[in-house]
Amino acid sequence: MLKIMKQYLPSILIALVVSIFVRTYVAEAMKVPTGSMIPTIQINDHLIVEKMMWMTNLNHGDIIVFQAPEEDKKYVKRLIGLPGDEIEVRDGELYRNKTIVNESYIQEKMNYNFGPVVVPANKYLFLGDNRNVSFDSHAWNYPFIDYDKLIGKVMIEIPTHGWFD
Repeated sequence: MLKIMKQYLPSILIALVVSIFVRTYVAEAMKVPTGSMIPTIQINDHLIVEKMMWMTNLNHGDIIVFQAPEEDKKYVKRLIGLPGDEIEVRDGELYRNKTIVNESYIQEKMNYNFGPVVVPANKYLFLGDNRNVSFDSHAWNYPFIDYDKLIGKVMIEIPTHGWFD
């Protein structure tokens, strides 16, 4: 038994250390618990989130996982406002820097008004694709998320609907 332990223990320890490193700093699988991103992401879909934010370019429309502003939860939402952007929702339309944003990924127009607000330096503004039910920047006391609260960018969505039914 001791011979077997000596043979396999180093490999097991290396695998454990590598997996912890990868999950902490490189990528992580996550499950989506809410419908705030419907129709893009369904409840219980799985995501592969790339966590190397220092190597990632953030762009409008990216789907990002971040630490919730007033809770100890992780949220997944669409990046709508980068630092310096002016964001406004009025008459069912999203405006970025006074221009209507074409959002083919939402199913219904927004039934609320928001802003205009200018996104401060090192902060970001997020909205869920299921806008009228999503608890996101338009509903928070302070609508911006600090850069250091960003966890990662969604790289792969693994839909559970239809695959494992």
